[in-house]
Formats: sequence, C-alpha cells, structure tokens
Amino acid sequence: MAETEGQEKTEQATGKRLNDSREKGKVAKSSEINSFAIFVSGLLMVYLTQHFISRKITELTIGTFDSLDVLNLTKDTFIYFAKEIMFTFLLIISPILGALFIVALVAGIAQVGFKISLKALMPDFNKFNPLNGIKKVFFSVRSLIEVSKALIKLAIIGGFTYSIVSDFILKSEMLVQLTIPEIVSFMVSAAYTLLWKIAIIYVLIAAVDFIYQKVKFKKEMMMTKQEVKEENKQTEGDPQIKSRIKRMQFQAAKNRMMQHVPKADVVITNPTHYAVALKYDMSKNSAPKVVAKGVDELAQRIKKIAVENNIPLHEDRELARALYRICDIGDEIPSTLFKAVAQVLAYIYQLKNKKKRKLIV
Repeated sequence: MAETEGQEKTEQATGKRLNDSREKGKVAKSSEINSFAIFVSGLLMVYLTQHFISRKITELTIGTFDSLDVLNLTKDTFIYFAKEIMFTFLLIISPILGALFIVALVAGIAQVGFKISLKALMPDFNKFNPLNGIKKVFFSVRSLIEVSKALIKLAIIGGFTYSIVSDFILKSEMLVQLTIPEIVSFMVSAAYTLLWKIAIIYVLIAAVDFIYQKVKFKKEMMMTKQEVKEENKQTEGDPQIKSRIKRMQFQAAKNRMMQHVPKADVVITNPTHYAVALKYDMSKNSAPKVVAKGVDELAQRIKKIAVENNIPLHEDRELARALYRICDIGDEIPSTLFKAVAQVLAYIYQLKNKKKRKLIV
C-alpha cells in the first residue's frame, strides 16, 4: 500500500474493483432519483385517489361538526373521535404508502440492479465512534458538498413553492363562500397543483445529481498503475512466477522430446537452421510421426544426438521447413508430404539393409 501513496490515479477501475465495491454496497446511486420517484408516484397516487380522499375527509368533517351541538365531551368520546380520525387517516394513506414503498424499491434496483450485499449489512463499529462522526459532519469535504446541495435544493424548491402558494393564499379568500365539500376539493386540487409543479423542478435536480454521482463514483474508483499491477498479481498470479513456470514447462517438454530422438528413423535437416526427427512404426501408425523438431540451437542439439545414436541425417531444405511449420510434436505427417517423406524413408531403409548385408558377409 505504501508504494501507491503519492501516485496519481490515472487508470480506470477494473471489473474486480467495481465488483468488490458493489459487494460492500458502494455504488453510483443518486438519492435524488429515489426522492423524485417517490415524489412523482405520491403525486400520481394523490391524483388517482383525490376523490376518495375528498369524500373521506368530507364525511369525517361533516360527521364531527353535525354532532357538536349534542356532543358530550368525555374521555370515552374523545377516544372514539381519535380512533375515527386515526382510522380515516390510515385508510387514506395506506394505498399511497404501499405504492411509495414499491416505487422506492424499483427506483433503487433500476439504478444499480438487484444485489443483496451482506457486507453492507454487517455492523461497522467505527460508525459509532463520536469523534469519527464529528469529523464526517464538520470536517469532511463530502459533508460540505452534501450540505451545499441540500441548501441549494431547499432554496430552489422553497422559492418556487412560495411563488405558487402565494397565489393560492389570494384565492383562499373565497373559501368562506363555499360548502365543506367544495373547500375540501379546493384544498386537494391546490395540493395536487403544487406537487406537480414542484415535480418539474425536482426532475431537473434529480437528473443533475444522477450525473454528478456517476462522475464522482467513477473518479473515486480510479486506480493507480501500481494498484492495477497488484490486482493482476492477485487474480492472475505474479507475471515473473508465471514466466518462470512457463520456462520450466518448456524445458521439461524439450527434454522429453530429446529422449525420442535416439528412437527416430531419420532426421531431416535444413541443414543449418531446421531439424525434424521422424519415426514410422507400421504396426501402430498409418503415417510417419514427428517425434522432435527444432530451429537453430535446438536443431543442432537434435542433429548431435542423432549422430551419437547413428540416426541418419537427410538434407532437404523445403521438406524440413514444411514439416516444422505444419506438424507439432506427436503429429503424423499430412498426406501432402507423404510422397516426399516416403522417398526419404525408402532411401534410409535401403541404406540400413545394405549395412546389414555387409555385416552378415
């Protein structure tokens, strides 16, 4: 971690860093989007249920005032009216609260997707430290930004609301001439008008905050070059160790290949740069098989082992290059090279037979 101090964060966040942040519940999320969604859905619910709300409030109001002349104010009477008011209130707001809960959930999922983060639910005892809380509230740049945003939002919405409400206040002078149902209807209509006009302002605030949160989160997730290297080491392994393992694997494969050279029938050479050792076992293979191949230094080692084990060397530049390019270790030669290789093997077998006859004589 010390190596990353002082380094500039110039690299985009990796997938692993974003996933780790998501597991901890840290995502680019705007609370203003949720607030706007709740606000608009509440507005819609008020609009859809305005007649229901007006009727219930009217019934409660008329029922209460009609009984004032014969009302005997006792404890039981007070409890009765309190229950009636509470029941009416719950009946009015229940559908609205249910809709708001669903909308808040959907708004959150729409921004960041559905993800249950257990790490975010784990208690963080550092948050209970009063000193840390004071630092975050009074000495944190983020807190100052959030407070500034809240004040600006309050000023914009407050000023806009005042301009609308002041107009309603002037119109309210005529309420004394209206019936109770008309008064209630006016109040609901005024509230609805106020809300949808505020919603227009709120959508602009939410859009600006959403963009701001995205940009801020992207900047916070930026990484230094050293952090990217360290993460690659953790996920893919140290490049130096991987390179060393590959070298060891290549050396082991090369050593195994060299063990097959003494068993070859012929080594076809370039003659300087290429060497390909072939083995043909008619009882096991349908065509000659490449048991070793190499270029430059490795080709010289193959030829040296072949000479030490009396394996014939046959110079054919085009055939050597073609075999090296087309065939891997353990592959049978392709049909396009059958004729050329067959001629070489036939010649080698003739030489072997001549040597055997000389030895017998």
